[in-house]
Amino acid sequence: MTESWTPSLFRAQLRSAGLRPTRQRVALAQMLFGAGDRHVCAEALHGEATAAGEHISLATVYNTLHQFTRAGLLRALPVDGGKTFFDTNTSDHNHFYVEADGKMVDIPSESIRVEGLPAPPEGLKISHIDVVVRLVKDS
Repeated sequence: MTESWTPSLFRAQLRSAGLRPTRQRVALAQMLFGAGDRHVCAEALHGEATAAGEHISLATVYNTLHQFTRAGLLRALPVDGGKTFFDTNTSDHNHFYVEADGKMVDIPSESIRVEGLPAPPEGLKISHIDVVVRLVKDS
């Protein structure tokens, strides 16, 4: 998606992904995809929605993020046990996780090489590999 998209284009994109374009989904899609690639957790997106005057529960934000992920619009990146970031850039790439700031940063895909992968079980194939490099302050 791109920065110049209008609500009607977001609705069309949601329909093409097999999702009904409810008011809440369109509002969250505008927040997620209206400002370029970003990494966001449900709580931060809920805060943005609340600050923008949208009346959306945190549960609805979580549900919508997971629906967008299943539809291929987002990529889920679990970190720190129960915390998950959602990435609007669904291409194959990796991430730095800045632990002190709780922030995800893209790593260019050509910067990491993964070797020695095991063969997947019969009937399965590797869809992609997520590498998250955790960063802490150098003291």
